[in-house]
Amino acid sequence: MVAVVQKSLGKYFSVKKNDGEIVTATLAGKLRNLDADSTSPIVIGDKVEIINQNDDWSIVQLFERKNFIARKSVKLSKRRHIIAANVDQCLLIVTKKSPKTSTSFIDRFLVACEHNNVPVSIIFNKTDLLNKEELQSLDSLFNYYKKIGYSCLKISFEHDSLESIKKLIKGKFSLISGHSGVGKSTLINKLNPNFNIRVSEISDYHEQGKHTTTFSEIYDLDNETSLIDTPGIRGFGLVKIDRKDISKYFPEFVQNQHKCKYSNCVHINEPSCEIKKLISSGVILLSRYDNYCSMFRSEDIYR
Repeated sequence: MVAVVQKSLGKYFSVKKNDGEIVTATLAGKLRNLDADSTSPIVIGDKVEIINQNDDWSIVQLFERKNFIARKSVKLSKRRHIIAANVDQCLLIVTKKSPKTSTSFIDRFLVACEHNNVPVSIIFNKTDLLNKEELQSLDSLFNYYKKIGYSCLKISFEHDSLESIKKLIKGKFSLISGHSGVGKSTLINKLNPNFNIRVSEISDYHEQGKHTTTFSEIYDLDNETSLIDTPGIRGFGLVKIDRKDISKYFPEFVQNQHKCKYSNCVHINEPSCEIKKLISSGVILLSRYDNYCSMFRSEDIYR
């Protein structure tokens, strides 16, 4: 029987059968070491085959994934943590304050999505908390990411209409990600108050959110629209990306690569590099290039 993984709780998995019933299943022995590079062989969103033996459900087969989003595991640094699989899109929730999302985090997340062929939209939340100068800074980021091809929204989940969000997620299976405190659970509660997901206040001292979502979980808004609420992520280490390929995941680099003197230019020390010229002229955002260089020079994230 085919099912979709709804939630992972250690060795137990909540899975939804084709008839809509949700049951708890464990992994068959042959699957436990299926992916030695990952923290878990089965993740939320996976399509699996399950069987019932003596009223106990077991996952006996993992079907091929169309995509997945992964980052470097925090606790097991030599493994990757696959956040979710088989998603239609990711919604990256970003805030300029309470808490502040760095451009480094944004760009690493975008690279991971590009690498795994997952469309991503950037949602700038908590615009109501910003003063004039902060709004201008947000607008600059918003306009740049939109210019290079990303779907972007500016919004306050607390005060604005969510029609733009509803239109974006309609009929899709969407992963919601971002730091703790950016409003992931708040958004889902606003879309359907019956879910009643617990949320916490931002720490005044550190201006960081507290982890209230401890496990990723799927929430079905209707028969065609589902959201994955994920625990907050502080950092986003990349895995299984060759450093020479990183520039392929920067759309504005790809668009101008052909103008570089060398076809294999990686935009670091090569002469007559078009990308560095465009940075000097302000066409390419300096923070994007700095974040690219940081990824390129990291020694511990490529395997």
